[in-house]
Amino acid sequence: MKIRLPLGCLIFLFSYISSFAQNANIKGKVTDVKSKSPAEYASVALFRTTDSTLVYGQVTGTNGEFRFTKILGGYYYIKIIFVGYETKYIKEINIADSQQLDLGNIQISPSGKMLSEVAISGQKITALNKIDKQSYKAGQFESAKGGSAIDVLKNLPSVAVNSEGDISVRGSSGFMVLINGKPVLADAQTVLTQLPANTIDNIELITAPSAKYDPDGRGGIINIITKKGTADGFTLVANSQGGLPGTVSYGNLKKPKRFGADATINYKKNKWDISVGGNYTRNDNAGYREGNVYTKNFTNNTITRFPSNGERSFDRHNYAGRASVSYTADPNNVISVGLYSGKRYQARLADLLYNNTTSDLNTNALIKSTTYYNSNLQTKEGTFNLGNVDYTHTFTNKSALTAGLLYEHDNLYGATQNRNLKFPNTTDTIQYVNNPYKRPINAYRLKLDYSVNIGKGKLESGYQFRHDIQDGIFDYFVTPATSQPDLDKFSGSTHAKNDINSFYSQYSGKVQQLEYVGGLRYEYAARTVNLSYDPNPHILNLSNLFPSASLLYHLNEGWNLKAGYSKRVQRNSNLELNPIPEREHSETLEQGDPDLLPEFIDLAELGMNRNFTNGSFFTTLYYQHIKNPVQRLNSVYADTILNRVYTNAGSARLFGLEAGMNLSPFKWWSIYLSGNLYNYKIHGNIAILNEPFIISNTKWAYSVNGNTNFQLSKTLSLQANINYLSKRPTAQGEDGQFFVPNTSVKKTFMKGRLSASLLWQNMNMGILGANKQRITTAGRDFYTTTNYISETDVLLINLSFNLNRFTSKLKLPTSETGDREF
Repeated sequence: MKIRLPLGCLIFLFSYISSFAQNANIKGKVTDVKSKSPAEYASVALFRTTDSTLVYGQVTGTNGEFRFTKILGGYYYIKIIFVGYETKYIKEINIADSQQLDLGNIQISPSGKMLSEVAISGQKITALNKIDKQSYKAGQFESAKGGSAIDVLKNLPSVAVNSEGDISVRGSSGFMVLINGKPVLADAQTVLTQLPANTIDNIELITAPSAKYDPDGRGGIINIITKKGTADGFTLVANSQGGLPGTVSYGNLKKPKRFGADATINYKKNKWDISVGGNYTRNDNAGYREGNVYTKNFTNNTITRFPSNGERSFDRHNYAGRASVSYTADPNNVISVGLYSGKRYQARLADLLYNNTTSDLNTNALIKSTTYYNSNLQTKEGTFNLGNVDYTHTFTNKSALTAGLLYEHDNLYGATQNRNLKFPNTTDTIQYVNNPYKRPINAYRLKLDYSVNIGKGKLESGYQFRHDIQDGIFDYFVTPATSQPDLDKFSGSTHAKNDINSFYSQYSGKVQQLEYVGGLRYEYAARTVNLSYDPNPHILNLSNLFPSASLLYHLNEGWNLKAGYSKRVQRNSNLELNPIPEREHSETLEQGDPDLLPEFIDLAELGMNRNFTNGSFFTTLYYQHIKNPVQRLNSVYADTILNRVYTNAGSARLFGLEAGMNLSPFKWWSIYLSGNLYNYKIHGNIAILNEPFIISNTKWAYSVNGNTNFQLSKTLSLQANINYLSKRPTAQGEDGQFFVPNTSVKKTFMKGRLSASLLWQNMNMGILGANKQRITTAGRDFYTTTNYISETDVLLINLSFNLNRFTSKLKLPTSETGDREF
């Protein structure tokens, strides 16, 4: 007698039986054989022994652990890969149905192999999503080779760089920079410009920072991880770059020069780890400027127009030397020392032809007109000298105490030389204004941190004291002498002092599929600004709490959900606090406000990410509320001069959605694409130089970054990338769209030790409209729009030589305040 079952019943029965058969589990923990520390984010793959088929793949967590679940009984082997370490195999794993197999502690050893022995296939971009950050490999962006950290950074999700090199994260221009976890209270553009792209291993975007980090930065934190040798012995990496002749002429006085080199040497043996390095970069840029401005004088019933056009070019160079020494007395005591000394120089030349007219406001009848030539040269120079000492002691209960000291002495100086000349006879001077300045800085930071394992998590607490002093001397010389009534306020001296005491405590851990971290930071900040012409000091004392929390829930092997909150502060730079005006252009004055308030920001985010066989995907919804947003607002100083003043502009809010995808359809082709869409609103009733002013602006904006790589052969690859930034709202107008595509071709030699790249940057080809941006602002009595046109179709050749692999962190001191004030 035959029994026939419906097909649906058979499927149900098979699924029911399989659900019991596939409940075997394998777990383990990956650690460093020497330090015994967990190997965070090592790649662990499970293969079937019979046909070497990949069954599961994952990365270890922050504690080095991994787990494979719902496995069929049978024979398997495990392969563990971690950059800088020997590949580890665990063979002949025989697991029965329903068995719970614990492999225990799996130790991996640092690799001593040369780079020539490593075979690299494909160019898949590595992106790791952690509980509070996203991590990206810098080496995947070939077009950045030979450039600076900015050239790497602008390819990351939600990061945008405009024509001036200003960086924004999720639409916010203020964020904090870390170098190997060390905070830099500095202007991001200056810090990242001085850091060669070739020295960067990966970049972390910390969008909802925890309490152990400084609360500085409106948009969160960017952590730059630099390269260093891991294996015992000698390690060397060297790069050189040269620019081919420019392809576009802008009628500039000089042709741009582009060349540079950097090298890092590391020696590691027994208890000593020593690194020295240096770099020199010359990166000039040609360009052009087109401007149109008018002001209205309601008292005289006139309108004055002063359009201009002409050269706007940059000469830039910087060089630096650096060294670090780490000594491990024993596994429980480590001391490291770092030194950095460098110089940065920038000269911006704006030679513009002005056609000024004054007309009747009602009838537009011409009253007077004049044409003159303005040569404006602004120079900035800075020498930076830093040193740091760090000591870590690990106790018998595995708790750790770390003490650190960072000291900085900088000398910043420069001048703005503004020459108004007759035209066409430019040998006759109408007026010459010279604004020289000196701004030396002394700063230091003391830090003490303690961590201990409590229960299934870790408790971290610490104290930090930050101190910086900056003196400023500002002169103002006018030839021929002028009867300007407020001339005295254009020169003088300032003395700014900042002291910050902070305490923090946070607890982090994991419960089954849930990772969590929560903490609280308290901060007392005291600021004093003294002015030579004001007997009363400008004092601001603030006492604030900065809470933070992050959650990451692992739904299954591929899906994760995350949520985070962080309270932040965007501090005022001493430049923003300086009320002494500078003649920025013939048409512009710029000054700060000594009573400016810092911005306070609430950040919140909710997102998910998905890892699959051929790539990954993530998306995040985020929100920012900004109290006291600092804006540079324009007002009319004179008929042909606008005054730009830093001021607190009411309040602002920003919400948006970001998403990114890595995909490798084939071994020879990889794609990376990310986008950010956000809505920005700013509103407030304020006063500019005692004049009431209402600002209100709300608009949508977006950015797109894309990258694709073709591995044409084992030694030849082609890469193209694009960065697009849409129009964005400001307090008084909008910044125009900005678009930059790049292409690179890379060829390797000597089994990978030597590589040569041809870079085609700022591709335009005469039709794309690349590398230019229009900035527009308007008020009741003025309108200004300027189109900044920067050099396109730049061709560079980059050579790179690697004697050995560089993968771990290079602990060097970084500028606390000098870079920001540059």
